[in-house]
Amino acid sequence: MTPFDEALVDWEVHARTRAQLGAAFVRILGYFREDGDKSVARIEDAMQRKDATGLVLPAHTIKTEARQFGAEPLGALAEEIEHEARSAIEMHFFPDHLIPQVARLRPLYLQTIDLLERDANPLRQRSSAGPGAA
Repeated sequence: MTPFDEALVDWEVHARTRAQLGAAFVRILGYFREDGDKSVARIEDAMQRKDATGLVLPAHTIKTEARQFGAEPLGALAEEIEHEARSAIEMHFFPDHLIPQVARLRPLYLQTIDLLERDANPLRQRSSAGPGAA
């Protein structure tokens, strides 16, 4: 694991979630992948359509699920998008200033989900245990 990987996921939070979810962990991570794929696409679509309301729910979804898995940078970026979209709705304008954040969202999401899925892969876990591990 690289320092960059450490910056994307708080592995202590992740480990607590993994312990709490137990056998359901991989299934819930799969839901995060499905929800995240859809939410990122919805956010990008809402930006293209200049639909501030369309940014809120998918950003909220990513924020909540990312933080559940310890993916704080992803959660923080989604929270910024959600917060700014809500403010824009209240002030009756479209948040064009979010274009750079939305442009960063997909790459950050993909890097983060890749790390989480690699960590959850049982074959990777067995191979990292080393030779002679039971």
